[in-house]
Amino acid sequence: MEYFINEGFGWLCRRCQQKTARALETEARARFFREGEAEEREVKLSEPARARWRDDEREVLVCPRCEIEERIEGE
Repeated sequence: MEYFINEGFGWLCRRCQQKTARALETEARARFFREGEAEEREVKLSEPARARWRDDEREVLVCPRCEIEERIEGE
């Protein structure tokens, strides 16, 4: 796997996860102030780097943030 990693709780985009981690290091607000999905009209994932399956066969992962795709073979 070049672009995605699975740490046991879902597939994450490596590139976006690194960007998010760097941004959170400089963030001073508590997590509950960042989440705010109850106040938003559109649901936002607490982990923006979480990948989704592009197809029903679950062969291709896509990152909703940077739109990079990778075929998963043998998983």
